[in-house]
Amino acid sequence: MAFKLAQNFSIWLILVLCTFACASNAASRAFDIPSATKKFEEWMSRHGRDYKDVAEKAKRLKIFSENLRFIEEFNGAANRTYKVGLNKFSDLTNEEFVAAYTGYKLPSSSTRRNSSQVNSFKYQGSDSIPESVDWVKKGAVNPIKNQERCGSCWSFSVVAAVEAITQITSGVLPNLSEQQLIDCATNGNQGCRGGWMDNGFEYIINNHGINSESNYPYVGVDGTCNMQASSVAKAKISDYRDVSPNEDDMLKAVVMQPVSVALDSSGAAFQNYAGGVFIGPCGTNLNHAVTVVGYGTDTDGTKYWLIRNSWDVSWGESGYMRIQRDSGVEGGLCGIASKVSYPIA
Repeated sequence: MAFKLAQNFSIWLILVLCTFACASNAASRAFDIPSATKKFEEWMSRHGRDYKDVAEKAKRLKIFSENLRFIEEFNGAANRTYKVGLNKFSDLTNEEFVAAYTGYKLPSSSTRRNSSQVNSFKYQGSDSIPESVDWVKKGAVNPIKNQERCGSCWSFSVVAAVEAITQITSGVLPNLSEQQLIDCATNGNQGCRGGWMDNGFEYIINNHGINSESNYPYVGVDGTCNMQASSVAKAKISDYRDVSPNEDDMLKAVVMQPVSVALDSSGAAFQNYAGGVFIGPCGTNLNHAVTVVGYGTDTDGTKYWLIRNSWDVSWGESGYMRIQRDSGVEGGLCGIASKVSYPIA
């Protein structure tokens, strides 16, 4: 039986890779198919990946090979400010990746707070702007977490911002519950099907706090709100502010604390980002939420924002990304300054 399965997979493998090779651009450099197959097997072992049948494995091998080709050709080009590489998303098409691992959704106007809050943010008059800020090094940011295959990025963005302001004001860094927001902050949000950070802040205010991760652990699926656990407050906020959509005002806020932002995470380069200052390509279709936890300037003079993601440590720079700041794009590169908010302790 094992021999027959192996034989079947070999046939599928030959057909799939021949199709892949024949469809490739003749002008591109030769692609090493045996090497791609070996790397796929190594990648499967590293990430504990298994597939339901031979056909699914062959399909994923083809996608992996296409991602590997993109990575090798991208990194082979000159004058790149960042690199791409294999990660846990390497057997997914970009469409599958976006559908499974993003989740920022701006709700209808009926569930949004009055727009008068925009532009009235607390740090608007701040004039003291240091050359760099890193809230991770300052001890206001917990280790990278993993949202898994759940569109709950908005809840991780909210929780990281609330954890940070709690540490900044009290000296104690809590580890708070994203799952509580998924299950309970349902006014305008849809749990693993997406949500908006401001609605998460609203919930914490109205609930008089949020519990800890240990008391309300993450499971990565939609659940029923645990009323007993959600009544316990390990951190509280009194309000939140929306920042006007420009990088100058966003900078003034990040000087004082980490902020929640939305951005466009579409595209193969974002999916496979491995390190350096990301300069695109990307659009302004906001589909993912992260937390900006600092900023600085790279050795080549490129200014960047430091973002904390929720895709575990195998993505990016151990779970973080540096993305170009002051790019000249309205609303910031990938729309990063378009929807910015932060909690007030």
